This record gives sequence, structure tokens and C-alpha cells, in this order.
Amino acid sequence: MSDAPVRQGALLTFGESMGRITADRVGLLEASPSFTLSTGGAESNVAVAAARLGAEVTWVGRLGRDSVGDLIERRLRTEGVRTRITRDDGFTGLMVCSRRTNAGVRVDYHRTGSAGSRLTRQDIGEDLISEAAVLHVTGITPALSDTARATTVWAVRTARAAGVTVSLDVNHRSKLWRREEAAPVLRELAAEADILFAGPDEAALVLGHEAAPARPATCDPLATAHALAALGAREAIVKDGPRGCAAVIDGREYLQAAVPVETADPVGAGDAFVAGYLADLLAGRDAATRLRTAARTGAYAVTVPGDCEGLPFRHELDAFTAAEDVAR
Repeated sequence: MSDAPVRQGALLTFGESMGRITADRVGLLEASPSFTLSTGGAESNVAVAAARLGAEVTWVGRLGRDSVGDLIERRLRTEGVRTRITRDDGFTGLMVCSRRTNAGVRVDYHRTGSAGSRLTRQDIGEDLISEAAVLHVTGITPALSDTARATTVWAVRTARAAGVTVSLDVNHRSKLWRREEAAPVLRELAAEADILFAGPDEAALVLGHEAAPARPATCDPLATAHALAALGAREAIVKDGPRGCAAVIDGREYLQAAVPVETADPVGAGDAFVAGYLADLLAGRDAATRLRTAARTGAYAVTVPGDCEGLPFRHELDAFTAAEDVAR
């Protein structure tokens, strides 16, 4: 895609959206006097963030016939996200977030056998894929079940055959599957992607270093982006949190600094980054602008607790960017 305009259409994504239960107090989970119920899930986070930035977005998934499923469906539709939802006899998954200290957020998943893990190709359909401009997938969905894995591979190959741009956020979740199990699947998906997002450790996994530490000390973000691009992606972006990002787009190198902010909740920052990038791609903006928007969307998102509650609307992001420029 690079700086060429994308074909007409919308962003399509699919996966598992969950209820998010968050302890309202720092400390032991059982010591919290109250909890907040909201929604979460990488693909639905991307959908909401991109919609708030003005993109046309469709999210596909399975939800249980329960109150959490109702909440998720209402949230997505309220945000202007088009949906194709299958209601399932299984339960809607949950994630429980707590802070033992202010150093970070602990996330526990309750999703084995959930409605979302039963996703099939029939839930998506070739019609939605062929009508899209960009299909965005993550490495989370294929970790959920054999059927979800087969559906992800099918969707990516169907998109490629239809001339639809494929975006992949590697998004490896060690609580869902081991590195050695994930590596060949994620490598296969990465080889099919036109746009590839990965953190340093995820890049090491895709590039064949299954036993690599969480963040390789020798990681050179630009060199890593080149190695990812060599797998076949036209756009390879290495997300490195507070260290910013590096990208190789149509052979050109880009570096984008992170925006310094006070972090309230880091969960969902990577999803916001991806959404900012893809929203600008669909709007026809150049590569440097896409990366700048991605960095600012990710930074904005972490200043508010929750997976998607703090995601910015376009006018808020513009004001945030203007304030940062003035601060410089």
C-alpha cells in the first residue's frame, strides 16, 4: 500500500471481544472494594479506535447469549462500528485486570471454550472480505482454538485472492500458547501479510528465534523491520513502546519517537497504535503521517484506564498533537 491510495472500502477485522473486569484499587485483587465492567479485545479495540478516527469499520465475532455479550454488541454499535455477530451457546469471555503495585497491570483470561473461540469462516463470509479495503487480523485469534486458527488462515488467503490488503499484528499472547507452538503459525501468517506489526520479541518469534528473551538486548529496530519486510510485507512496523517505532515501507526507512505521557493503563496501547496507522492509511495519508498518528493514538490511549474508553476521536487527537507541538 505504502503511499498509494487504498482501494475503496472499509476496514474489516474479526476476533474475540470480552468483558473486562478491572479492580478499582491498587493492591491484592481480593482487597479491592469495587470493580469496573467494560469491554476489551484486540480486534474490537482496533475497530473502535479506527471508527473514532473516521474510518468505516466492520467487526465480526461470536458472543454468548449473556449480559456481557449484550454489553459488547451495544458498545460496538454505539461507536459506529458495523457488526456481524453470531450469538453462541457458549459464554462470552472475560479478562480480569488488577494492579498489585503501580508498576504494571496483571491480566488474567477466562476464555477457554468461549463463544469467541468457536469462530468459523461461515461467520465472516467471503462477501465481507471481498468488499473490504483492508483485512486486519492478529496472532491472538489463531491461539484460541483449532477452528479459530483455520478461520484466520482462510480469511487471510481469501483476502489475498480478492486483492484486499492484509494487515497482521503479531500480538503473541504467552498465556494462550507457547512460543514454539505459536511460531510456525505466526510465521505463516506473516508471510501472507502486506502490513506487518510486531514488537521486538514478537519479531524474534516470527523470524525464527523461538527461545529469544522478552526483549533481545541486541535488538536494532530498523534492522528488525528490514528482516520482517524480507518475509514479504510491503510495510513492516516494529512497535517498541516508550522507545517509539521503526518501519520499512516500500524499502524506505522511518523512525518515529514515542510521545511522552503519564500512563494510567498500558493495556490496549498497541491496538490504538495499529488503529491510528490503519485509519490514516484508509484516509490516504502518507507513511510518515501514518506513523505519527499511530504514535499519538497509542500515547493518548494509555492516559485513560480501560481498553477502549480512552481512545481519541479525530478532533481530540488533533488537539493532542497541537498541544505536543507547542510543548516542543
